[in-house]
Amino acid sequence: MADALPILLLLVLTMATFAGFPISFTLGGASVIFAGVGILTGSFEAALLLSLPSRIFGAITNEVLVAIPLFLFMGHVLERAGLAEDLVVSLSALLGGRAGGLGVTTVIVGALLAGTTGVVASDVVALGLIALPTMLRSGYRDDFACGIVCSSATLAQIIPPATVLIIIADTLSTANQRAQVELGNFAPASVTISDVYAGALIPGLLLTALYIAYVCGRAWLKPTDAPPAAAIRRASLIDIARALLPTLALVGMVLGSLLAGVATATESASLGAVGALVLAVYRGKFSAGLIRHVMSTTARGTSMIFMIFIAASTFALVFRGLGGETMIENALRDLPGGLAMAMLVTMALIFVLGCFLDTFEIVFIVVPLFAPPLIKLGADPVWLAVMIGLNLQTSFIMPPHGYTLAYLRSVAPDSVPTKAIWRGVLPFVAIQLVALMLVGLMPWLATALPDRIYDATAPLPARPPFTTLPRTGEPLQPLDLIKPN
Repeated sequence: MADALPILLLLVLTMATFAGFPISFTLGGASVIFAGVGILTGSFEAALLLSLPSRIFGAITNEVLVAIPLFLFMGHVLERAGLAEDLVVSLSALLGGRAGGLGVTTVIVGALLAGTTGVVASDVVALGLIALPTMLRSGYRDDFACGIVCSSATLAQIIPPATVLIIIADTLSTANQRAQVELGNFAPASVTISDVYAGALIPGLLLTALYIAYVCGRAWLKPTDAPPAAAIRRASLIDIARALLPTLALVGMVLGSLLAGVATATESASLGAVGALVLAVYRGKFSAGLIRHVMSTTARGTSMIFMIFIAASTFALVFRGLGGETMIENALRDLPGGLAMAMLVTMALIFVLGCFLDTFEIVFIVVPLFAPPLIKLGADPVWLAVMIGLNLQTSFIMPPHGYTLAYLRSVAPDSVPTKAIWRGVLPFVAIQLVALMLVGLMPWLATALPDRIYDATAPLPARPPFTTLPRTGEPLQPLDLIKPN
């Protein structure tokens, strides 16, 4: 009975979630019930629950997590300030006269918005209201245009300052500390948000380049799918500079201060929030109504994230107390192929869960359980963080339950059928899987930049795949490290 409790807990959570119960209440409620069952059966130590208040208090006082509401505030201010509209108009004037030009413009704008907002919902709504009608009027195939909008907006999941990367970095930092102590390393270097942001930058730009290559290739092979814009409003270089330079300055201020080490994540987020307000004033969009809307939206988003975090902390404590973490670790250890197969199984699980659950729910539930065993098998924590981020982004647009699809459906014209949205994202899902595979096979894509920035002696590219733990010291042999019993 005791050995079955962790599995039963997972089954109950899965069924309750699919039945439509709120995930935060489901996580917390089911965990408490199973903790009670475990106490009655002697398979759970009641004293473990005494640590729950300190865990929750530690979460809400975590200085790193304070960056979340600040980045949400920044993103919502920029959305209301009409940043996307200026970027689309100015870049369309530069590129729209060519086949596929509007599609390339949308991808570039999506990447720029990702570097300023870090919020997928606001980006897909902005691009859906501005870029999608422009492409449709120019004769783009509706499914192709929808795929471009959805995939471009989800770049906010992987390009810093993506909010989800903050959660992944903080959760992985704790998992790494625990894993290294169990490996006998009692003074491991921490995994910071700066490490993860630097690690995600190259994969994010790689994914952007793959999108652009696909759009250009399809426009070249089938010009009727992405014809040149029929009518483009002319814009001078001064107009284009006025639209681009404030955005680039804000990106440079936020990411530059963080990656250069002159500001913490919270301080750089504060700079971004202030910079967004200045940009709203500069554009003449600042008002009391804007502040009310942004503060209300930010408060709702922050409350949702932290409610899930508290419930997930309860679940992780109970699941670990029931022996579930040991069960997962043993299962991963016994897989043939060592780390490579363990990563493949974990990525497949995250991808499937991403089709049904929210991003933050997956991070809070899966990462604390699977990250320590993977790190013990030799996974670099920064590489693991980037792989999880890319994977979650892929599942974000996977039909039929991808959240980006629902966001676009809410703003797309009625003339665009839902099946066109679903059909249009499938090639971009394939592209994202290719990017995930490339980063999986070449971990230095994620680790080279943080190694170079924070360790001047590190080679570029960094170590071969699956061979060392750069922030933990001793080299590990990946596929021979853990052998089945």
